[in-house]
Amino acid sequence: MTYILTEPPKDERSKELWLQHAAGFIIFQDMRKYAIDRIPYKQDDDIRQKIITGIDDAIYGLMMMMDGVTGTLANEEYLVRIESKILLEKNDEIIHEINTLEGDGMCMGFHGWKEGDFGKTPIYTITK
Repeated sequence: MTYILTEPPKDERSKELWLQHAAGFIIFQDMRKYAIDRIPYKQDDDIRQKIITGIDDAIYGLMMMMDGVTGTLANEEYLVRIESKILLEKNDEIIHEINTLEGDGMCMGFHGWKEGDFGKTPIYTITK
């Protein structure tokens, strides 16, 4: 199964939400699904669920860093922080960029994304 990105919305606000949902999809597809697929099939259901809870907790921790809730180390003079961006490119040119620290909040999308809800505007189509 292959996921093909849909055309982004023209409306600026809709495009920003679409981009954030697309980023959530990438995280859930390329990180969460990847980790879950590596749980041994013969694993007891209770243990399997605990492993999935650990995976989800790690993803939520990443999203807290993406939102700026965590992810800094400082002293009286210096600060090191982690920032992340969501980029939309067209023909190898960046045409839209969102710093997740300024977005709607990756943590806010977490529970919907976990249930497969990636917004009102479809972000992908599927080919086999």
